[in-house]
Amino acid sequence: MRTDSSPGTLPAREHLPADIAGTPVLDVVIPVYNEEKDLQPCVRRLHDHLTRTFPYSFRITIADNASTDTTPLVAQRLEARIPEVRNFRLEQKGRGRALRTVWSASDAPILAYMDVDLSTDLNALLPLVAPLISGHSDLAIGSRLARSSRVVRGPKREFISRAYNLILRGSLQARFSDAQCGFKAIRRDVAQILLPLVEDTGWFFDTEMLVLAERAGLRIHEVPVDWVDDPNSTVHIVKTATDDLKGVWRVGRALATGSLSLDRLTRPFGDDPRDRDIMDVPKGLARQLVGFCVVGGLSTLFYLLLYTVFRQFGGSQVANALALLVSAVANTAANRRLTFGVRGPGGAVKHQAQGLVVFGIGLALTSGSLFALNTATSSPAHSTELAVLIAANLAATVLRFLLFRVWVFSDRREGDEPANGVTAAPGASAPAPRASAPGTSFPHASAPTYPTGAQQAGAPQAGGASVPLPQRHIVHPHDHNPTTQFRAGEAADGTWRDATMQMLPVRRPHDTDPGDAR
Repeated sequence: MRTDSSPGTLPAREHLPADIAGTPVLDVVIPVYNEEKDLQPCVRRLHDHLTRTFPYSFRITIADNASTDTTPLVAQRLEARIPEVRNFRLEQKGRGRALRTVWSASDAPILAYMDVDLSTDLNALLPLVAPLISGHSDLAIGSRLARSSRVVRGPKREFISRAYNLILRGSLQARFSDAQCGFKAIRRDVAQILLPLVEDTGWFFDTEMLVLAERAGLRIHEVPVDWVDDPNSTVHIVKTATDDLKGVWRVGRALATGSLSLDRLTRPFGDDPRDRDIMDVPKGLARQLVGFCVVGGLSTLFYLLLYTVFRQFGGSQVANALALLVSAVANTAANRRLTFGVRGPGGAVKHQAQGLVVFGIGLALTSGSLFALNTATSSPAHSTELAVLIAANLAATVLRFLLFRVWVFSDRREGDEPANGVTAAPGASAPAPRASAPGTSFPHASAPTYPTGAQQAGAPQAGGASVPLPQRHIVHPHDHNPTTQFRAGEAADGTWRDATMQMLPVRRPHDTDPGDAR
């Protein structure tokens, strides 16, 4: 895996500015290899759909990766006849290589790709890219495995697809549902950071990009799609599956050994609600749950050991009370220090007193369970007593955590100044300072800028590629209207409310452009 350079800071998600003159909002890449029969009807159908339904300017880029038939000639004819079509030729095979090269060279703020067979219903294209345009998400994928998806394909492909995604969930802890659907989109500013980290150049490119994006904390939007299998597909299923499994092993090993250090990517949100200091919303719940479970597991073992010892010298009720009392004192002390991060002697007596009240509740639950058992059976077996006590302790444990959190240690807040010997837990981060005065600058407050075609051509791109993509100037019907750009969620007076700038359409289906050949 590549670890030689740090990719830098991930950009904040922002609504795309509406005044990018001459730059298409969407660049749809179609990677092809020996598709001389399907290429022309595919491109014409996609162009017709975008012309009729897509409200913004667009470009269709044919990425021919080393075709050996007449596919390059077909692509050249389409580029000559349709102004929005561009043709790009690579001399090496690999869908991932084609996507990386074209996406790195594109100046469009939204980058997408789809398979040449157009198995996915094109009506899902606008819902796919809309969350990226609005700034809600960083990547978007079509999912054939969503509940509302309607898919027509054979049992062999269905089995392979579902088995592959189960492997991803089990080995790489992936949460997205469909890694290999040929219908994806990404914001260009995010792609510039992620693409240098993706090593695969073939069919595993999609999966590796999604896994890295998810591990980096990026938001992936999933769109249910209607999908019809192409019986004439040229994809070699066995070879592709083998390469994908090799990729899963490589990425999993890199993540496990730390050779792929994703902590170099900072949090990608300009205004993350998890960074806000909101009253009555306690932080650190996940960490506290882990700590409480660990302490609870050890306390349960300690309790069962004590109960077994005390049971040799008295009845079950006495043994239960003594074992629960001793383990409760130890449990309160351990949770005070390890789970809730309270250090020093200050408040220790108060916390132990409150812990004894919690102990009384647990005693009532466990004693009541034993009483019910002895009522039902005159001489229960020792193993039965232990099973009943374990079940009762599980219920008491849940109640104990809630009481600890909202009552015993409720005076402890992460990020507070130390008081009475109480300090913040290790690893707790204080809330970032927030300025509310008008005119105050915020991190990443400026909207992202995208180079025009003149700036883009011949300029070095992410990953070291320098591939010019010629463009057609698109007349913007609203160029004469001045626009003001704000960061998503930031009002003009510096306050934070729903003030996201609305994006004006560059071209509507019923608009006419005198300079357009169509």
